[in-house]
Amino acid sequence: MQTHIVPVGFDYDRLIAPLVRDQLDVDRVILLEGAVGSEANVEYSQNLSQKLEQDFRNLLGATTERVVVADVYDYDAAFEQAYDLINAELDEGREVWVNISAMPRTVSFAFATAAHSVMVEREQDREKIHTYYTAPEKYLETELAEELRRQVDLLEDLSGRTGTDAPGEVTDERVEQRLDSARGLLSEFDERGTTIGAKRVGDGHIAEIPVASFSNVKPFEEVILFKLGEEGEFESVSELAEALASELDEEYTDSFRSKVIYNVDRLGPGGKGYIEQEEHGKSYRTRLSRIGELWVRAHANGDVLDGSDRA
Repeated sequence: MQTHIVPVGFDYDRLIAPLVRDQLDVDRVILLEGAVGSEANVEYSQNLSQKLEQDFRNLLGATTERVVVADVYDYDAAFEQAYDLINAELDEGREVWVNISAMPRTVSFAFATAAHSVMVEREQDREKIHTYYTAPEKYLETELAEELRRQVDLLEDLSGRTGTDAPGEVTDERVEQRLDSARGLLSEFDERGTTIGAKRVGDGHIAEIPVASFSNVKPFEEVILFKLGEEGEFESVSELAEALASELDEEYTDSFRSKVIYNVDRLGPGGKGYIEQEEHGKSYRTRLSRIGELWVRAHANGDVLDGSDRA
């Protein structure tokens, strides 16, 4: 069962469209509403939240709950609220997905950090916690600004104050164009918020943010990570150990194999989280996790020590 925690802000499309397009199984949605700001801002956000509540039910069959964030600029309070919400959902046996695409950054960062903290504390539930971002296909603000510029030109021509000797011609057609455009943009804004659509990212519409380890990578662990980065995946830890022995010009012995198994365990889901494994038969397919891929990418230009003397 999946619970999605969704801060609403001033967005609609990118909070629900990715889940529909990627056909995710969403059972429950917690919609976060801000209670700080101008009356118009709060009302607008609440209207979007109400629309999302209805559409999550109708399009995805999810149960919904609307929760108020009392002060969207109070990072500490938002972190505490996020921490409690995530733990409560995990305690109910649900997988938790935290969307950080909307609301002020204080809320987004607080919820992302809280999710990270819970991952570290609840090792057994680490695979059940996901933090993700969705990018819009376009930002409506730029189109609104362009339309305002065109309307300024029109109004200047109407008033005869264009700064030139020959003001532009004002025709009924030109006025109608500006009216139609303005009405269309306002309709989109009222219906869909400040962003439109959800941009495709890789194979879907969600960019998941991995949790980082608080532990440093040991020298021999580096060798393993770089090898996985080069090869992609091994059918078993034994196959990985053989490849490492060959690369390091070491004899493939039970002792060396045990050394690899021990370090893979330390790098795996129950340890630092840089490696993920999939059981098949009596073996485990072994590959880099998302954060493992990022670690290798970030360290690819660094010096790799000779692994023969690594512990």
